[in-house]
Amino acid sequence: MPEELIVLLDDDGTEIGTMPKRLVHHGDTPLHRAFSAYLFDAEGRLLVTRRALDKQTFPGMWTNTVCGHPGPGELDADAIARRASDELGLQVADLRPALPDYRYRAELLGIVENEICPVYLGTFRGRPEPAAAEVAEWEVLDWAGFRARQAAEGDAWSPWCREQADLIETTGLLGALR
Repeated sequence: MPEELIVLLDDDGTEIGTMPKRLVHHGDTPLHRAFSAYLFDAEGRLLVTRRALDKQTFPGMWTNTVCGHPGPGELDADAIARRASDELGLQVADLRPALPDYRYRAELLGIVENEICPVYLGTFRGRPEPAAAEVAEWEVLDWAGFRARQAAEGDAWSPWCREQADLIETTGLLGALR
């Protein structure tokens, strides 16, 4: 299997090269491309996942459905479909941008995330069959239940997921789901 490459960016978001994924995340992580997706079932419930305990970045934290990195020349939608299939055995539909300019930096246990990370909303088809190396647990929650869990559990949730959920709500993007 070829080594996964991460697309590096300058401060303006222009691609400046690539780096093997295994070398990207550390205490001085370079700015790079990423994505986050919030995928809902046919009843409008959100699929959330708990990151595998041995992940290099933010292990064991609850987060949105799927996040990751598009490869060189790969469209975000294709990367989301790839990761949803690889991590959860799911198909993605009705994908649309929600927060196209989202950017964040977060640190845990000396490992930094430093990403320009557009956020997408969509639906999933199938029943999750998680890859153990990626996903420890999953749940399907209505939005109110998801937000209540985040409020009650705080740092058990990834910092990007907490911030993105706030932004999704404050920008009124949930109305498009109903």
